[in-house]
Amino acid sequence: MRRIALVTLVVDDYDEAIRFYTEALGFRLAEDTPRPDGSRWVVVEPGGEGGAAPGTALLLARAKGEAQRSRIGDQTGGRVGFFLYTDDFARDHARMATAGVTFLEEPRYEPYGSVAVFQDLYGNRWDLLQPADS
Repeated sequence: MRRIALVTLVVDDYDEAIRFYTEALGFRLAEDTPRPDGSRWVVVEPGGEGGAAPGTALLLARAKGEAQRSRIGDQTGGRVGFFLYTDDFARDHARMATAGVTFLEEPRYEPYGSVAVFQDLYGNRWDLLQPADS
């Protein structure tokens, strides 16, 4: 079996990114391990009432150098680059909005499901999505 286990997200600061993903989005901190070069191996994964579902997690990587810093918040050229699936759109939308997450649109109900675009603390665009078949 093969799967994509981690996707790197370039961040400005480990601790502020951990706070955002765990507190505002409800992710779980899966690993935070210091590395010999002073960086950290920080992995967060979607969680919820039953724990994390098997799937892809985020590796939060602090930017090194100006080229990487210039990519923070725009890793996908302004497109939605990340898709957070949920089994309860209304619950998660309300919780995230209360936690201060910036939604860029009102919820939409499309043939494929309920969706709203939000941005993370750096400006990367995400879809909160409950597929129609869930």
